[in-house]
Amino acid sequence: MERGRDEIAFTFAGMGRKNPYCCYVVWNGRAPGVYDSWEECAAQVEGFTGAVYKGFESRKDALNAFEQGPKNYIGQQKSPSRSRSGSQEAGAPDPLSLSVDAACSGNPGRLEYRGVDTGTGAEVFRVGPFEEGTVNIGEFLAIVHGLAFLKERGLNLPVYSDSQTAIKWVKDKRANTRLIRTELNDDLFKLISRAETWLHNNTWKNPVHKWNTAAWGEIPADFGRK
Repeated sequence: MERGRDEIAFTFAGMGRKNPYCCYVVWNGRAPGVYDSWEECAAQVEGFTGAVYKGFESRKDALNAFEQGPKNYIGQQKSPSRSRSGSQEAGAPDPLSLSVDAACSGNPGRLEYRGVDTGTGAEVFRVGPFEEGTVNIGEFLAIVHGLAFLKERGLNLPVYSDSQTAIKWVKDKRANTRLIRTELNDDLFKLISRAETWLHNNTWKNPVHKWNTAAWGEIPADFGRK
């Protein structure tokens, strides 16, 4: 039987690396406010339709965010519209989701990617660095890693990426890169091959959405190195 979204959200938020956030803001929940632990936050949002919340690294930032409202942090809080292609547009991103991103110092250069809980910003996975990679490759691998991560755990949550190129590569089940394979990036190409094989051998229910940077700001998984 498919698990409810509220159960999924609670399970997902507790996964991954150590949570870097000391406080959580609940803008829309049973009792809006600032909470000092995920457990306290979860008590306000688990099972609450339309819950809006986010984690912060300091109490000062959390208090300021609570006063300002969610607009400046996770976008306008209204039902997201959809285009004919099914992509989410300038509504609000779904906080019960996984956001992925990649960073590359140079093109090609040293590459890494990661996935985070969209609602709290908690890091769920991080992979790399790899030598002689590209951002598009990292974005592609991040999406596939995210899809595999969620499928293994039975979580039918959306995945967000700010790379239209990577989303197309995932749809095509092929990383259409022009990067030349070398001794330095051989391990990276092996990972690409594994990702393509996974895409061909698996199905998934998770929608992959384009992150609307213009409307929502940087994707939560952004490395902040621009």
